[in-house]
Amino acid sequence: MKTLVTANQKGGVGKTATLVHLAFDFAERGLKVAVIDLDTQANASFTLKTYRSGVTASSMFSNESIVSQISDENINMMLIESDAGLADLEKMALPDAARNFQKAIAELDAKGFDVCLMDTAPSLGVTMAAALLSADYVLSPIELEAYSIQGIHQMVTTIVNIRKVNKKLKFIGMVPSKVDSRNPRHGRHLNELNTAYPSMMVPLSVGLRSSIPDALASCSPVWKIKKTAARVAAKEVRALAAYVFTQMEITNDVR
Repeated sequence: MKTLVTANQKGGVGKTATLVHLAFDFAERGLKVAVIDLDTQANASFTLKTYRSGVTASSMFSNESIVSQISDENINMMLIESDAGLADLEKMALPDAARNFQKAIAELDAKGFDVCLMDTAPSLGVTMAAALLSADYVLSPIELEAYSIQGIHQMVTTIVNIRKVNKKLKFIGMVPSKVDSRNPRHGRHLNELNTAYPSMMVPLSVGLRSSIPDALASCSPVWKIKKTAARVAAKEVRALAAYVFTQMEITNDVR
């Protein structure tokens, strides 16, 4: 099983929208996908509520086995949903949290999941750190605004530090999200990022498209929104999913 975290220490950058669409795309490719929502805002849990498993995200950090809670049904996607208990985990020692979380991830692997995608809160807390310490890959959506760019500097530093411990962690890169091609400020900030981080930028972007929040609200991927305006968004999101799929070296015979 391969694992990926979407992370940014700034909120509102398209992180959850990216993760949810990766989950839909990977499931349509025939992969068995587990999604863990570690964000107390629970936006991914809302959009993916059809795939609820009954397993809560906070239970992934307990010392108890979660395997008995996981259905043996042949399902292509399973949501481990955000719950109020996540807030209490910030009091937990990181070594304990990481150890328990890694054990739960291993149980998902043993249950036959091909991919595990993890959404995180927009701050470096115990849950984000534990996820990064457990993951194979990390992807950072970024909005081309000043506050978001300040946040990505912190995120890059965090990833560099985490990789000193989790040496298998690979940074797929920063993906520009909510890009307004008519906004000169966005163009200027994109150029600045490409100059500052030439090897860390995903060579794709997702535009500022109203059809994406429409899709999330309707609990479906943007390519199922029956609006002409959704076609461009669907093309961009599908291209990003294909890029991430390739970077993760996923094949349909992962196992």
